[in-house]
Amino acid sequence: MGEITAAMVKELRERTGAGMMDCKKALAETGGDMQKAIDYLREKGLAAAAKKAGRVTTEGIVDAYIHPGGKVGVLLEVNCETDFVARTDDFRLLVHDLAMQVAAAKPEYVRREDVPEDVISREKEILAAQAAGEGKPEKVLQKIVEGRLEKFFKETCLLEQPFIKNQDVTVQQLLNEHIARLGENITVRRFVRFELGEGLAKS
Repeated sequence: MGEITAAMVKELRERTGAGMMDCKKALAETGGDMQKAIDYLREKGLAAAAKKAGRVTTEGIVDAYIHPGGKVGVLLEVNCETDFVARTDDFRLLVHDLAMQVAAAKPEYVRREDVPEDVISREKEILAAQAAGEGKPEKVLQKIVEGRLEKFFKETCLLEQPFIKNQDVTVQQLLNEHIARLGENITVRRFVRFELGEGLAKS
């Protein structure tokens, strides 16, 4: 195993936002392999998030983001467990990044469980008709519909979207990393996105 240098630790911290000791440990555990160390920290974040998932989140902040030009605006509520964490720069930056995510990526729901059954049924019907229209054999239609439905969830559910500042991670993975780092459960409660003129008929 090669020597774990300060530069390697610094790079890993910048790429994951994890603490210095966690980065050192991740590099030591993975023989200095940067990509494996990133995966190691993500898995650790996932385990930490799973442990904290049931904890009640009643604190947090509401943030507003107005895109330059004033044509798109977002209000977003993100909850954590204590007012102490809610006041940290790390948490506030996360919430602001999520508001920007909503502005840029136009999710319609927080998570797939929030998508109404009638919306899913209608989407399945459309996808099945599309696949049939492409001449796909009957026996693979179901699989094609399921695959395209997954894509629908990834596009419309905030937590499943790739993070706009780092496409290698989903918004849920970003949350997990913050849960591991801040030591509290964090949940996105709700958001609303306004786009100027949306729904108005153009004369």
